[in-house]
Amino acid sequence: MPRAVFTLQVRPDRLAEYRERHAAVWPDMLRALRDAGWHDYRLYLRDDGLLVGVVETDDLTAAQAAVDATEVSARWEASMAPFFVTGDGSGKAELSLVFDLDAQLTALGEPTTAAPGDPS
Repeated sequence: MPRAVFTLQVRPDRLAEYRERHAAVWPDMLRALRDAGWHDYRLYLRDDGLLVGVVETDDLTAAQAAVDATEVSARWEASMAPFFVTGDGSGKAELSLVFDLDAQLTALGEPTTAAPGDPS
């Protein structure tokens, strides 16, 4: 399944609360993401507020539109908007893949994992 990676900027003065909110996301929001086609979704937050999201989905635009169409997403986004530098959670910038170790190893006909103790 394709993986999408994106960034957002969280306000540095709201980092602790942002982390707290994501420690226990509303169950209905979790279900909405799942049902909209978001898989293996993870967020990483740097101390300066850089947020990196990684999600597996066939089509990020379609998955985003599907979750956006839910009532719970509208409530969640409204509650989270003040945490973002943009003031509304917009500004999601998708990143382009520039290197894939497994893909290049596979192209060489090499295994993607080394055998234990294999120094090659």
